[in-house]
Amino acid sequence: MIHVPAEPTGELSDAWRHCVGTGRIELALRRDYQDSLRLLQDEIGFRYIRGHGLLSDGMAVHRPYEWQGARHVHHSFTYVDQVVDAYLDLGIRPFLELGFMPEELASGKQTVFWWKSNVTPPRSHEEWADLVRATVAHLVDRYGLDEVRTWPIEVWNEPNLADFWENADEQAYHRLYEVTAAAVKEVDAGLQVGGPSLSPGADDWLGRFAEFAERRDVPVDFVSKHAYTSGPADHVPFGTHQTLAPAQDLLDQFATPRDLLKGTRLGGLPVHITEFNSSYRPDNPVHDTAFHAAYLAPVLAHGGDHVDSFSYWTFSDMFEEAGPPTALFHGGFGLLTHRQVKKPTYHLYAFMARMGPQLLARGDDHLVTRHTDGRVTVLAWAPVDATGETPGPERHRLKLSVPLKDAGEAFVRRSSVDEEHGNARTAWQRMGSPRSPRPHQLDVLHEAAEPGRRHLRLPVADGRVELDLTLSRHEVTLAEVSAVVDEAPAWADERRLLGGEPR
Repeated sequence: MIHVPAEPTGELSDAWRHCVGTGRIELALRRDYQDSLRLLQDEIGFRYIRGHGLLSDGMAVHRPYEWQGARHVHHSFTYVDQVVDAYLDLGIRPFLELGFMPEELASGKQTVFWWKSNVTPPRSHEEWADLVRATVAHLVDRYGLDEVRTWPIEVWNEPNLADFWENADEQAYHRLYEVTAAAVKEVDAGLQVGGPSLSPGADDWLGRFAEFAERRDVPVDFVSKHAYTSGPADHVPFGTHQTLAPAQDLLDQFATPRDLLKGTRLGGLPVHITEFNSSYRPDNPVHDTAFHAAYLAPVLAHGGDHVDSFSYWTFSDMFEEAGPPTALFHGGFGLLTHRQVKKPTYHLYAFMARMGPQLLARGDDHLVTRHTDGRVTVLAWAPVDATGETPGPERHRLKLSVPLKDAGEAFVRRSSVDEEHGNARTAWQRMGSPRSPRPHQLDVLHEAAEPGRRHLRLPVADGRVELDLTLSRHEVTLAEVSAVVDEAPAWADERRLLGGEPR
């Protein structure tokens, strides 16, 4: 029996909901994307959204032209305005990532992703600075300085990888960062700019980035990096399989920037994990499973101990880095499939959104909080075997003594996802894994995606409720405990429903 303290031990960090990732941001122009984001915001409510491609050709910001024998550059913000307007209308702000390189400004031809975005340095740093300055100044002019000062501005994405930055040239990235940060600060010194947006395994860049920033007196307002736990990719047609490290490895990765930057000029700055997930592949079926939700539950419960934010990559399967999705369930990063079918990990986030602000207890398999009105919320998850050598325990029992003030009885609302409940992928497989489900099949899948729900009424003794939770394999469950205020009339008697004798 776990004895949950009656008094809070602190506040529950909401670093888990500070930001969420998205496919290239021009996708925000599409209806399905906006429908998905609206659902997400209604049920979870993220504060910021980050994605690639703000300055790529698909957004058509950088528009060079010839006039009277001379080259000029026009900066167009037609799509930028539509995307940012849509975000703000849905109650979410942009976490701006400045990239990738417009083709007419690029020094080379190397591209990345199905949508072929250029990842070479600018052939003119002056013209790049003009582009950054014009973009940021436009945002300030349209949305107001006070608003845009709240938007973090990140310079590039994973420059330590040759796929994302030509030759993974560290010195070239430092130069790009310096030019970009200066252009941002020319618009307003109070704007937030940071980086270096590193992939896992590149922590040695952090120390050199700090040395560069101090040597050159370059502004850095926050530090960013990414975290994934998957091993080498084993490819199959339109899919990938990988080994996974234990979820604790994600928390260890979250902790490294602060540990490595202690004593440097960047020590003490906010740290943002601007991408995290299990697999770094957008076609790994593990993302669609109940296992995945249980695997990540301890990360959401404990991640705020190490960083200011950690951004799930991504909110939707509307994502085209490896090409458009080839099937409804295809291993996409999203919390939602396209067509807004909720995955088990979506429900993990929705459960976290229903937790209270007062932290009462945490452990390897549970998180207990209280709301200001006295309701107690318990998030519990079954342990998983990340090695895949075993399926994980078939049953996991958790007994808790939960405080509940001023109540004689407790109402318990329990919502669960596991292999059978809140798991549309299971239903999809049983119906034959249709690549393009018909309308009636989509109806079934939306229904199957809803969590299992149960309701209990339990006694309260000495201000405590005993919760006995038995979790199935890969289950994540939310138990919401509130005091019963019985308003049934004195003549209410279930035995009289069919004419029986009253009590």
